[in-house]
Amino acid sequence: MFDKLKDLNRLRKIQADVKKQLENIFVTNEKSGISIVVRGDKKIEKIIIDGEENKLLKDVINDSMKEVDKKVEKQMRGQLGDLGFPGLS
Repeated sequence: MFDKLKDLNRLRKIQADVKKQLENIFVTNEKSGISIVVRGDKKIEKIIIDGEENKLLKDVINDSMKEVDKKVEKQMRGQLGDLGFPGLS
């Protein structure tokens, strides 16, 4: 039992480390006066349209992505629970 808790804590630490690494990766793409900066964790960092940052559009996209993630997680938990994985339904 204690080994499983140690493994779980180790996995959580690895997950947190990977999350930090992803948050520090940035990709910028620009076309036709629109520039977008996306982090490695697929969060929109910045949207610039014709030289002006559009925070509202950035927030709407990020909120939508968060909502999709929640729905996908809920559906996956249900499917894993149906497969007999305890505590995931």
